[in-house]
Amino acid sequence: MRTVSFITLGCKVNQYETEAMEEKFVQSGYKVQGPDDLSDIYVINTCTVTNLSDRKSRQMIRKCRRNNEGAIVVVVGCLAQTAPQDVEEMEEVDIIIGTTGKMDVVDAVEEFDGSKKARVESLKEVEFEEMKVSKIEDRTRANIKIQDGCNQFCSYCIIPYARGRIRSRDINNIREEALRIREQGYKEIVLTGIHVASYGKDLGDIALIDVIEEVATIEGIERIRLSSIEESALTNEFLERGRTTGKLTDHFHISLQSGSDTVLKRMNRKYNTREYKDTVERVRKFFPDAGITTDIIVGFPEETEEEFQESFNFCKEVNFSKIHIFPYSMRKGTPATKMKQVDSRVKKERAKRLSLLEEELRYAFMDSFVGKDLEVLFEREVDGVSDGLSSNYIRVEKEAINISNEIMKVSIKNRINDKLRGI
Repeated sequence: MRTVSFITLGCKVNQYETEAMEEKFVQSGYKVQGPDDLSDIYVINTCTVTNLSDRKSRQMIRKCRRNNEGAIVVVVGCLAQTAPQDVEEMEEVDIIIGTTGKMDVVDAVEEFDGSKKARVESLKEVEFEEMKVSKIEDRTRANIKIQDGCNQFCSYCIIPYARGRIRSRDINNIREEALRIREQGYKEIVLTGIHVASYGKDLGDIALIDVIEEVATIEGIERIRLSSIEESALTNEFLERGRTTGKLTDHFHISLQSGSDTVLKRMNRKYNTREYKDTVERVRKFFPDAGITTDIIVGFPEETEEEFQESFNFCKEVNFSKIHIFPYSMRKGTPATKMKQVDSRVKKERAKRLSLLEEELRYAFMDSFVGKDLEVLFEREVDGVSDGLSSNYIRVEKEAINISNEIMKVSIKNRINDKLRGI
């Protein structure tokens, strides 16, 4: 039996696609091993969202070759899509597949004769590339990829070039996969994609909320979580229909990127801070305990100290429950590379200042639930203490055993660092 190992970098979409490729190999008679094991084949599912992502992807490619000089090394995903020539020049690489065609990976491996590098044509599809995941290991939450591609073309972002135009998955196929996941006992599903809010725009009279309502009809699925969502999608109708399902979690990751209107304009984002703030207030009207998380880029090209301070103050005003902070990373081929760059030391200093605020906001949000009850989906257990996530995305622990994959009400007593503790 031939063996295959996978290394996955980047987002939940990549994680999902790796699971689909793993299943394809297993169905073809291969044994899936760990990433550090000695295997016949290594598949590296790459990310290219930042320069650091590129560097990690290349490091993993070289590591796999060192693990087994005689292995077949397959590089798939965003780096392979945006820089195929660079990947092809790496002597460690045998097969290159971009962001589509991943379901052809087994055929590519079995047809590879070692005489020359092979490249699978990618982004040739104009429709969603259907993948099937029937079995998920070692998690209590299951991802379902419902959408691919992005039409936004933010000035700093390489992803539309890596993933192509938006493509939505057929709602019946989404339901079928959700049913398979339910049969495995999973209680929470995460709907994921490259730009989830755009779901259905290529299909006609269907939208993301229709998917949520469809999945919510499946008995046994208790929670439906969104990996991320654009502020424009969170209308009164969306929130009302989502709340009515009783299953949409009260955690919304609404990417902001900057709290300065002038920076947002340079980023080519499609909203301003007033619209964003109105959206957050609307969410909290329907979901009063909602966790609102976001992404912020610091040191975007031409960002002045005044603009950074506007962003800092806006984050404080919105009162996020968590902020993911990213110093701007230049991506070749994007409009932002032509703008005046901010000194790396300034970016680092601004990221540090914002991270101090982020910790303050995160702890304040967590502390607001001390003395209250939260429903927690427990995930793991260590030394008699189990922990899991609340619906609004707070990690909670309690002394208990054998409660993994159970949803239980927990009375919160205190906070210990990044966790709430309850009984």
